[in-house]
Amino acid sequence: MSYTIIKKLPSIENVIAAFPLSAASEKRIAQDRLEIKSILEGKDKRLLMVVGPCSAWPKEAVLEYAKKLAVLNQKVEHALKLVMRVYIQKPRTTKGWLGPINQPNLFVDPDIEAGVKYTREMMVKVIELGLPIADEALFTHNARGFLELLSWVAIGARSSEDQEHRIFASALDCAVGLKNPTHGSLKVGVNSIVAAQHPHVAVFDNHEIQTHGNPHAHLVLRGSNHAPNYSLAHLEEIKQHMEAHAIQNPSIMIDVSHDNCMVNGKKDHRLQPKIIFEVIETLKERPDLKSLVKGFMIESFIKGGTQTVNLDRPESIDLGGLSITDPCLGFEETEELLLQLAEAHATC
Repeated sequence: MSYTIIKKLPSIENVIAAFPLSAASEKRIAQDRLEIKSILEGKDKRLLMVVGPCSAWPKEAVLEYAKKLAVLNQKVEHALKLVMRVYIQKPRTTKGWLGPINQPNLFVDPDIEAGVKYTREMMVKVIELGLPIADEALFTHNARGFLELLSWVAIGARSSEDQEHRIFASALDCAVGLKNPTHGSLKVGVNSIVAAQHPHVAVFDNHEIQTHGNPHAHLVLRGSNHAPNYSLAHLEEIKQHMEAHAIQNPSIMIDVSHDNCMVNGKKDHRLQPKIIFEVIETLKERPDLKSLVKGFMIESFIKGGTQTVNLDRPESIDLGGLSITDPCLGFEETEELLLQLAEAHATC
């Protein structure tokens, strides 16, 4: 194999010991996982809302956002189950920044040892504020030290067809949302749910193991080919595929960012609230489809929009909660959206 060893990483036990989780937070994570599963089973009628920055950086702004979201959560938790996006690893279509776990300081070389400590500390602090968190499983072989912190896991559009990620999803204790692939096939998207709900024999940590299958694996619609895929026609097709495969706890979440908010080939993050209420209004006359849609994903940060990082001018970057990857809804707009959504859902 062609690579150069940079350095040996510290043991994950040492990292966990340096940034421990309180016993109270461990219990809260277990409860949050149960509540999310109950929503997917249709027992808890709240909407599942996965909301937060496209990428969890910088740490100080992420924690400030989390404090704001924790306060807002107290106002909406009767109708909405908020889970904060703390996405520490970023998939790329070709190349680019891989997230704070790989490169916590954008202006120096990648440093995974520093990134592991940076992101573990950040995640623990968000949880200690009382919020469940979510992340995308990009590298499945380095999950320990982070996976136990998560109440919901995403498998991205570039990974959901990959057998390793499907087997990984089938072994998870928490609910996992698998996105439709970037090419858009809903049939393939449902196939990923079938695979994740099924037991598999595989190798893990030098052992031959059998996964138990994940009955709370569900589909996340994120649009495809620069076009949305949350229409009634799309939902009807998914329903047919799920029924044909006898999917357990059939559930769909709609990611109102990414290709679902594309206009003329360009993302418009400001459309996210409009899309949510459009979907809710459309489903009023379709109880069979409404029962499938369990929640939404929103990209949101302190400030609305995004920024381009100039590596030659580090002083020019806004560190106050303006995304450096996909554009996000600002917190004021997010707060207005979630308050309105909680009121509407509580009375429906």
